[in-house]
Amino acid sequence: MTKSGQWTLAPTGKTPWAVAVRGIAAGGRRIEAELELTPPEPVAETERIEAIPPFNPQGSWNAGARPTALRAYECSLFGALIPESVSATADDGAPLVRGTDYEVEPDSGAVGRLAGGRLKEGDALIISYVYVPYRLDAVLLSPDGAVCRKPGSVNGATPLPPAPGPGETVIANINFSGRPAKLSEAMIFPVTDEPLPAQDHAAEAEALLPRTLAKLRAGERLRYLAWGDSVTAALYLPEHERWPFRFAAHLRARFPRAAVDYVNMGWGGRNTRSFFAEPPGSRWHYGEKVLGARADLVTVEFVNDAGLPEQELAANYGRILADARAAGTELILMTPHYVRPDWMGMAGEKNCDEDPRSYVRFLRAFARDNKVALADASRFYGHLWREGIPYNTLMTNAINHPDIRGMDIFMKSLCEWIP
Repeated sequence: MTKSGQWTLAPTGKTPWAVAVRGIAAGGRRIEAELELTPPEPVAETERIEAIPPFNPQGSWNAGARPTALRAYECSLFGALIPESVSATADDGAPLVRGTDYEVEPDSGAVGRLAGGRLKEGDALIISYVYVPYRLDAVLLSPDGAVCRKPGSVNGATPLPPAPGPGETVIANINFSGRPAKLSEAMIFPVTDEPLPAQDHAAEAEALLPRTLAKLRAGERLRYLAWGDSVTAALYLPEHERWPFRFAAHLRARFPRAAVDYVNMGWGGRNTRSFFAEPPGSRWHYGEKVLGARADLVTVEFVNDAGLPEQELAANYGRILADARAAGTELILMTPHYVRPDWMGMAGEKNCDEDPRSYVRFLRAFARDNKVALADASRFYGHLWREGIPYNTLMTNAINHPDIRGMDIFMKSLCEWIP
């Protein structure tokens, strides 16, 4: 049973997709309704894959070629494929045998040729398959007191919830992903709260970012460096949607007399250890490209640092802080976004207010103890489930690359410091 404010939602069990909705509407009217949900319809596809690669049984989404309809950005729609639906032929129409000629990774849908089979290097494969799209539907209360459902928009790995109509109230969102056979509690995301409000760090900013604020207010030139990994580079989004570009634009709009120079030093798939290990002359050398930028302000975003041991985190961030203070550079550390639940040791996307990663606890303590500004995006991500939003529906690759809504969260956390 899942509660949404004064509303309770639960699968009835009468049919696979029946949900019972109980609650009190405006004016004290008690409402009891049973609603039959409609999951996304399976979609059949056939396509030709040129030069089918060898199958890599250890590769997950890189096990082979990803069929078009199953692609997320650089990844896959996990669990969308109906594995038993797959069949394949060679270019001449001859049937191919799965397990002999080719293989399919059932979770990601990646397909590749097998050694000793009919397919050789450079050969094409024609694959037919059925998959179930991701979708985020809404349960709504209409102005006349009726409970209804409204389907969201299919959008790859980032399904979009439907907008409520005039006078409609969203009670909950229903997350369809991964071929569920019936409605479960884990799929029901009630709207129990408004979006988490921003905190006011303006007074702290005067003490922790004095040089940055002084230059901006005086209309001077400010050098701003965004340092991080693929979420800082954000090459998977148009530039105007990337949070570092938008933060630089925000500073220019907020302080129009100042000249804000902006450099993006985001390196995909890497962490602070990676930058420290680069040799002189490298595009990513820490001393030459990060310290050498002689920035007034540096934002530090590394979701990939979540994999480092705490002893190394302490050494790395201690070095960063010492180098920054020696150079007169001010820092805004950034807690990371949430990533795919199993990568965070979580069972799902609900009841996740507190970020379980030791890296996030480290950053919060390090910033507090060393008096460094901290843009805490993680706390906004941990609240999304209370807003009826499964946080992973913001990931363009179904894992860890936030879409523009996720970029909005980074902006919100940064603008707590420089509104």
